[in-house]
Amino acid sequence: MIINRKIPFKFLLNEIKLPLFAVALLGTAFGLLRRYYSEYTPDVSIQIASTLGIAISILLSYKINQSYNRWWEARTIWGSIVNDSRTLILRLQLYLGNENGHLQKISYYQIAWNYALEKSLRNQDAWSNFEGLLNDDDIAEIKRHSNIPLAISHLQLKAVKALFEKNLIDDLGRLQLENTINNLLASMGKTERIKNTIFPPTFGQILHIAIYLFVVLLSLSSSFHQNIDIVLQVFILISISMMFFFLEMLAHRLQNPFNNSPTDTPISALSRTIEINIRQLLNETEIPKSIEAQGFYLM
Repeated sequence: MIINRKIPFKFLLNEIKLPLFAVALLGTAFGLLRRYYSEYTPDVSIQIASTLGIAISILLSYKINQSYNRWWEARTIWGSIVNDSRTLILRLQLYLGNENGHLQKISYYQIAWNYALEKSLRNQDAWSNFEGLLNDDDIAEIKRHSNIPLAISHLQLKAVKALFEKNLIDDLGRLQLENTINNLLASMGKTERIKNTIFPPTFGQILHIAIYLFVVLLSLSSSFHQNIDIVLQVFILISISMMFFFLEMLAHRLQNPFNNSPTDTPISALSRTIEINIRQLLNETEIPKSIEAQGFYLM
């Protein structure tokens, strides 16, 4: 997640340098054709290019809005995960007290669950985060499943059932704990829906082509060439298309909030925050540090 208003220009330029290079080539090629071989090239009205530019702006506005909605939904879901994780441990403390060994076991399950979901959404290996959280039997059970967060939730529900069977919690306590775990499972399903439902790629491809077409049409316009040096023409084309390509890149990044990029929802930082909160609730002394921002963004 970008947390600094001042984004390095180098980062922005690196994201769109290839499209801008293509624009420079197109602008130079069609500009030279229009200037030195005007009898062989069509004279395109500048109004056509202007109309296309307006259409591109409207499409970009729509795409950014839809992409931001996906990103904000992902952030909202993870906010719910943070709240439900805290609620689960607080309810366990209310029913069991801090000295019960089952409290630590289920609490560690929740820490592991958050890391497992984070890594699953980013297609990364989660096993390195389980050290000290899961025992050998738990790991052996989890390895039988393809969905690691779901397997950990299964262990949690089994642990809650065991508490009820040992009369450590009553019917109401079991219902409250199971409802909280079900809420976490519902949030997991929502994140998986966002991850696995792609934004229509054809929309982005058409928009990308439209920007190049805008450059070509503007380059072929006689009104654009009047009293303007070829170098200045290319500079103007690059400047205009840079804004279009940057907005397109931003929309593309936001539509994938779990893609391990600077514009991601900061699920690594949120998972670490949950671990810190849970360990502090358990009165532990060895507390990990919060994940710090990497320059202008937080993962």
